[in-house]
Amino acid sequence: MSTDPRQVLDDSAMSRLQYIIVGLTVGLNALDGFDVLAISFAGPGIAAEWELGNAGLGIVLSMELIGMAVGSVLLGSVADRIGRKPTIMGCLFAMAIGMFMVTITSSLTELSIWRVVTGLGIGGMLAALNAVTAEFSSRKQRARMIAIMTIGYPVGGVVGGSIVTNLMQYFDWRVVFYFGTAVTIVFIPLIHFILPESVHWLARKQPEGALDRINATMKRLGHAAIEQLPSIEEAARKVSTSFLFSRAMIATTILVTAIYFLHVVTLYYILKWTPKVVVDMGFPAYLAGEALTAASLGGALGCVFFGVLSTRFSLKALTIFTFAMAWVFTAIFGRAPAELGTIKLYVGMAGFFVNAGIVGMYAILANVFPTHARASGTGFAIGIGRGGSVLSPIIAGFLLEGGLELPGVSLIMGAGSVVAAFLLLFLKLDSSGSSQGAGSKEEDEVGEALGKPAPA
Repeated sequence: MSTDPRQVLDDSAMSRLQYIIVGLTVGLNALDGFDVLAISFAGPGIAAEWELGNAGLGIVLSMELIGMAVGSVLLGSVADRIGRKPTIMGCLFAMAIGMFMVTITSSLTELSIWRVVTGLGIGGMLAALNAVTAEFSSRKQRARMIAIMTIGYPVGGVVGGSIVTNLMQYFDWRVVFYFGTAVTIVFIPLIHFILPESVHWLARKQPEGALDRINATMKRLGHAAIEQLPSIEEAARKVSTSFLFSRAMIATTILVTAIYFLHVVTLYYILKWTPKVVVDMGFPAYLAGEALTAASLGGALGCVFFGVLSTRFSLKALTIFTFAMAWVFTAIFGRAPAELGTIKLYVGMAGFFVNAGIVGMYAILANVFPTHARASGTGFAIGIGRGGSVLSPIIAGFLLEGGLELPGVSLIMGAGSVVAAFLLLFLKLDSSGSSQGAGSKEEDEVGEALGKPAPA
């Protein structure tokens, strides 16, 4: 058996602690899912309190998305520099502070600032979580574990949405953020005491004390200690995020980022505008929350669907299929009659395929970027891709404000997914899901980045 701890984890059956770690990432992703939707649940109440029109509300809905975009890019690279665990801890603190401060704001400007702070934490969390899940999973189970992790996002919307929908019958919109703050704080000690630093990251970066930290974690995972760290050249250990734009990776980086961007336009149209659309049809705000919960429930089922089929079908083909169906059901949602059961069915199906497509993209991102650039690569793709999440509610708001009817708006906002499906045809993946354009061997990729020939 290999003495490289990364290969041991890749090739061995997963231990109980590894499954617990994946479970933690599910919970953290659920927290992210709820935090992102929090402003959507609170949106109708905020619009009423500050007398906002559709265009103004669209801007407010986008504030934490701006923070997410910046946080994913900046904090993803931080996770590759200082480690996965400290980045996640810092993100949790930022999210807790941002969520609480929203409840005591006295102006829309203050509210927007604190939503940006919350978004910074969410964005960094997403980049780090994908890396943690990939690096604590075996090679055989990696795609499935990423699918399970991704389920947390819509589950957070379902569970959190169900709770706050009931609470909002008795309290104003601020109760959404009180609830989010409390749950965020609960995760801080759980991560501190349970989550070890990634063995893959420690073996690659080799900071002071790396060998002892790796052996402590390997013991917790049920594996033998190693006698020495893997041999990695100093230059390779210090490869920066510029590697993403090296000759070996630039085409892959740009392509996956564009694909993610376009699909996210569809996702955030559904997540951000469903409550307002339902309220505009004459339903009370708490019933609008039920419609958004239906989208999240459909999304959770979509993640399960993708996880089950990921071992039977091509990752690329399955992702393309879910993208195309996301567009179809987003367009159908736009034609829903003012009948709550039908609205929930249509938005649930849209959520099913949109979130299944997100699972596919997370699995692709985890495979196309190597360990030393996994969080920064994922963070870059998510961060720039979140530009789609920022633009989506704003564009939809101005389209609606400009007089375009809901069917036309939904057709336009869902088109991002079908264009993403077309672009995905050009991403070459091997049978394991790795990008052929980027190279399947990590050391070869690093060698390319450093201007060295790959080993024969």
